[in-house]
Amino acid sequence: MVRGHNRPCDASKSQELSIGSLRSLKVQRANTVTGHIFPSGDSHDEKTSSQLQASLELQVMQANFVGQMCSRSSEVVSRSHANRMFAYLVIREDANWSDVFRLIPGQTVTIGRAPTNQVVVKDERCSRAHAEIFMADGQWTLRDLDSRNGTAVGNRLVNEDYHLKAGDVIRIGRSRIDFVHDLSHVTRDGASKEVDVSTKPVTDEVPDPSGDDSHVFGAQEAATITHRRGQTRLLRPAADDADSGSSSRLGPAAAKLARLAFELAQAVDIESIAKIALDGLFSGTPVDGGAILLSPNEDEKETTSNDLKVVASRSDGKKQYYRVSPFLVSTALRDGEAVLARNVMGDSTLARRDSQGHIHATSVICAPIRCEGTPVGIMHLYSSDEERVIEPDDLEFALAVADTVGVALVNLRGREKLSENLIKVRDENLQLREQLQVQSEIVGTSAVARRLNEQIARVAPSNATVLVRGESGVGKELVARAVHFSSRRKDESFICLNCAALSETLLESELFGHEKGAFTGATERKIGKFEAADKGTLMLDEIGEMSPAIQAKFLRVLEGHPFERVGGSTAVSVDVRVIAATNRDLEKEVAAGNFRRDLFFRLHVLEILVPPLRKRADDIPELALYFLKKFNLGGSRRILGFTPSAMEQMQRYRWPGNVRELRNVIERACALSDSDYIDEPDLMLTKLATSGDTSEMNIDGMYKPESLSEVERRHILATLNATHWNKSQAAQILGIERSTLDRKIRRYDLAKRSETSTR
Repeated sequence: MVRGHNRPCDASKSQELSIGSLRSLKVQRANTVTGHIFPSGDSHDEKTSSQLQASLELQVMQANFVGQMCSRSSEVVSRSHANRMFAYLVIREDANWSDVFRLIPGQTVTIGRAPTNQVVVKDERCSRAHAEIFMADGQWTLRDLDSRNGTAVGNRLVNEDYHLKAGDVIRIGRSRIDFVHDLSHVTRDGASKEVDVSTKPVTDEVPDPSGDDSHVFGAQEAATITHRRGQTRLLRPAADDADSGSSSRLGPAAAKLARLAFELAQAVDIESIAKIALDGLFSGTPVDGGAILLSPNEDEKETTSNDLKVVASRSDGKKQYYRVSPFLVSTALRDGEAVLARNVMGDSTLARRDSQGHIHATSVICAPIRCEGTPVGIMHLYSSDEERVIEPDDLEFALAVADTVGVALVNLRGREKLSENLIKVRDENLQLREQLQVQSEIVGTSAVARRLNEQIARVAPSNATVLVRGESGVGKELVARAVHFSSRRKDESFICLNCAALSETLLESELFGHEKGAFTGATERKIGKFEAADKGTLMLDEIGEMSPAIQAKFLRVLEGHPFERVGGSTAVSVDVRVIAATNRDLEKEVAAGNFRRDLFFRLHVLEILVPPLRKRADDIPELALYFLKKFNLGGSRRILGFTPSAMEQMQRYRWPGNVRELRNVIERACALSDSDYIDEPDLMLTKLATSGDTSEMNIDGMYKPESLSEVERRHILATLNATHWNKSQAAQILGIERSTLDRKIRRYDLAKRSETSTR
């Protein structure tokens, strides 16, 4: 309002003397809150348009009569004020308007592709928040919001705030928005046009350009995208698709997709997945070229078009495959949507030339391949045949295949990872087994050690029970391990159990297992060592400590009979090789009634006598260095070796604790020695003696001239008398096989009666 003018003139300046101004006023009164004049989807038939035209013309004549009563200066001020206050945005498609928005001073109108904008432009080149219009200094101002492709007014890019003038044409992508102060031209151009943008099946097709704006956007690739799809109906739950007609149309495609998914599930590598997918797409869509492109680097956080490599491609006839344009790849990867492009005029490699050299239209699909929501590749399809046009339903199917390929890739990578882990575990298991086998080998190169290894080699191939005899600490468990890992059962379990460490009740439970509630504390069922060692080897140490009741049950299992768990009634059968070990004289135990005779005979099938360390003194240096190397690895200081005096003392010592004692002596010396070499005082050998022997070997005894045969005869006889003619024990002491001892007894004609004569 301008001060100093009377009210009639003030009233007249609120309207322009034209049909357009009166229409604006009429519409303004109809909607002064939202600013939305003709929302998308309103129908304006010809009859309504004619009535509106006649009514508005009558109001124009009345307004002109009133206007003649005002001064010319008032008309100028009124018109200027109205032009500033009343403005409209007219959204156009082709030559017709599709929507009209009224601009309200004091309110900012945002334009963009996102649905949160007041003006939503569904155009591929439009950013989500593209531009805004607001009143500044009494003028409507357009501001670009750092959009990706820019905003233009006419043919001019908007780089800074632009003051709009009536008739300006705002161009965003391929969309046109007219800025006007009156709506007179709107109804004349197409008030009866019915627009329903929201009901299109996939997205809106982008109309052909009304003018040349290539100098504004720099490319025409975006104009070719006609449909976009982020999710496919083919992979939705059935309850989400209420349109039965749509469901019926999707039926054949869903059947093809199901068959394709079944084939993809059987693929063993990425190349097979890509080939199967392309074969399914060529049979389900009207395409004549395509490829699967994947990023070779799975660790990339964001895949770009430059990262993609062609995994598999296919083209019909003699044509070769042409790679997808970087723009379509970037669009699909960035937005995570499959796109359908038509009328590809700028890419001659995809189009087919006729005899005149013109390029025909080409349809292209570019769908992202997503693994757990992250794009890792592109599925590219195209048709260069004008009679085989790719349709939106083909886009649906292609996106469904792309998503299915993504799931197949995830599953394949999962299987490959499991396979790698399995191979890794197997390698580690093999290394542990090899390490265990190395640790189980008998260290030593003396004749005694060689004979022991020969015994192990002869015994190992058999499935017969083995009885390992020897003093405490000689390494009976190592011998048993060597037998197991040299046998056909080496890939199965090897389980050890010390019979002397458990009471009768616990030993029975450990051997045969127990059922839940079998005794106090049996809260759950437990399998015994026999079941755990099924197909493998069970080593029972200190077998002579087994009670008579356990011996009876143990004997039945050795004879091949099934057994029952403690507190159970179910018969359990196992296939186990038993290796029994003892340091007792079982013959004495049998004679004393402490050990079952039948069990002794059942155990005494194959026998290995492990000699004491004093019988293999030549192996002491090698054993000492072996243990020194072992303990050097775990210590903070490295010891280089032994002094000559220390080595001599170890070879003279009788070693009542055998190899176990030697190991402990070396470990103690490594921990306590402050020198680079272990010396004699560092050994701290015990004064304990072996049974019936002195602590050290007496090499300075009385000399008596005798032949070796006589010495051997007398020594064998003395040994037999000392062991009460226990040949096994005597052979063990003598360090020979029992069969060898029998031959020597016959050779020297030795008998028990000779015992008295020798005394």
